[in-house]
Amino acid sequence: MPSKKVALIMGSDSDLGVVSPAKKRLDSLGVPVESHIISAHRTPEAAAQFAQNAREAGFGAIIAAAGKAAHLAGALAANTTLPVIGIPVKSSTLDGLDALLSTVQMPSGVPVAAVAIDGADNAALLAAQILAVTDNDLAAKLEALKAGMKQAALDKDAALQNKDW
Repeated sequence: MPSKKVALIMGSDSDLGVVSPAKKRLDSLGVPVESHIISAHRTPEAAAQFAQNAREAGFGAIIAAAGKAAHLAGALAANTTLPVIGIPVKSSTLDGLDALLSTVQMPSGVPVAAVAIDGADNAALLAAQILAVTDNDLAAKLEALKAGMKQAALDKDAALQNKDW
């Protein structure tokens, strides 16, 4: 089991459906996950406190999912030196573009890595790759996963070549 865990923070319980692929992916890799609902706007003190104490609590990366203004990832990143990965959530009439821009447009000195709108699986994989820098067992699991993806693509191409279309 990796020596560090990943925090999976969402701004609202309405984000559960979007973030569940991240939890599933991290679970499948054996990465411990701790999930919380913390709002950058409704509970800003809790967001700051969580981020300030995350390293000491054993976290190696933080994933933050939020829609609309999507300030959660930035609020967490402002209060920690751990890597923060933002998942912009498609939750408004702007189809998530507002959340995407809020996630990626961070000021200098407060970096947030961003994945695609509703891109929880990639957020989990990025967090796992960050942890795998110092965890050889996790790195081997990720290498096996990539090899499986490669083989699946090759198998699909072979099947296409055998079809008369």
